[in-house]
Amino acid sequence: MSDDLNILILSCGTRNKIVQYFKKELDGRGLVIATDCSDLAPALYEADDYYIVPRMEEEGYLDAILSICKQNNIKAILSLIDPELSFLAEHQQVFLDIGSVPIISDSDVVEMCFDKYKMFEFLTRNDFKTINSYIDKEQFYSDVEAGVIKYPVFVKPVRGSASINISKVTSKEEIELLFSRFDNLMIQEFMDGTEYGADVYTDMISKEPVAIFIKEKIKMRAGETDKSVSVKDNQLFELIKNFVKNSGFKGIIDIDIFKVNGEYYISEVNPRFGGGYPHAYESGVNVPEMIINNINGNPNDDAIGHYEDGVCMMKFNEIKILKSVENAFSK
Repeated sequence: MSDDLNILILSCGTRNKIVQYFKKELDGRGLVIATDCSDLAPALYEADDYYIVPRMEEEGYLDAILSICKQNNIKAILSLIDPELSFLAEHQQVFLDIGSVPIISDSDVVEMCFDKYKMFEFLTRNDFKTINSYIDKEQFYSDVEAGVIKYPVFVKPVRGSASINISKVTSKEEIELLFSRFDNLMIQEFMDGTEYGADVYTDMISKEPVAIFIKEKIKMRAGETDKSVSVKDNQLFELIKNFVKNSGFKGIIDIDIFKVNGEYYISEVNPRFGGGYPHAYESGVNVPEMIINNINGNPNDDAIGHYEDGVCMMKFNEIKILKSVENAFSK
């Protein structure tokens, strides 16, 4: 097996394009190895090799991943699902000790991304415009009375992803009902404006943001961008650079931003490849190549804004057929 630039992609699921992009950019200089807990994860079969592993919460998961890294001389490791990002960030040093670099921000930064209220507090404290958010419903009711905020608003879990369990509500009664049924909820202002996504790469060596791709979201599905169009805006580039450097992010992240009355509001951050990243790659924003450069010990040049605006992305469904489960999974 090659011992050059082998890359491990955890929980690959249906993210076939990410696996394809890394294989293309490695171009024979190393292998792309994928894992998943299901042998029906289609992205497994795009990789040079794959492993079916236990679920992340099961005992022995860390040992299983470390074993794969050692066995395959893995130089970089990344995950494509939110729960595993905390795992990678928490065990960063363990992977570094065996020569595998996790493409992930530090643990405190990752945890801030998954706690929407902590992110709100950070943004507010550092004078970034963001969406009004409340975990105290009485404070929210008081601000409604004072005219600071108005219905409709969103009620969502403080920790959550993929737009799961988000409710748009129009009354105090609905809020009371939701808060009586579920714990750890927050109330968030409804932003009536244009929604953007930004794919950002902060160099693992220079710690500088070196790639920013902005897309206006045209259609969403299950929390992911389904249709989008590329946008270039120097004001937004500067805002994102300032935010990323203030926050201490490393590697690839995906930022949600709203534009309301000419002002930009930072909403949320996913510290991983976002579901809409293929739009960036196909437009020339080559994050896999940047990761490979960093693994080789080379910092990347600033390539912010190096793409065309007005380029549209439209997702569509594909299928993968396996003739026999037994034959397909024999290694």
